[in-house]
Amino acid sequence: MKSLGWFAFAAAGEIAGCFCFWAWLRMGKSPLWTLPGVASLVLFALALTRVENSSAGRAYAAYGGIYVVSSLLWLWVMENTRPDRWDVTGAAVCLVGTGVILFGPRGA
Repeated sequence: MKSLGWFAFAAAGEIAGCFCFWAWLRMGKSPLWTLPGVASLVLFALALTRVENSSAGRAYAAYGGIYVVSSLLWLWVMENTRPDRWDVTGAAVCLVGTGVILFGPRGA
């Protein structure tokens, strides 16, 4: 499903963009970190518009589960902190919700 690829791309853009602002404001990095942050957030927004769904709100809601899982992967890979069982359980619940939103039967 192409939408999953766009969701993954959007998550990478959002997490990277937000991290740039985190680095500036919480880690004492240069304000220049906001430049790639803004660019990443623009890519995030553009990617999310490519998701195959006729309703923006439904696409955004479904994206939430992908974002949670992607954030935990960031935690593990980039911050060298392994998600615990509660992180994994919460992410699984979110992915179930994403599946219901994306694949649930819709009325006419």
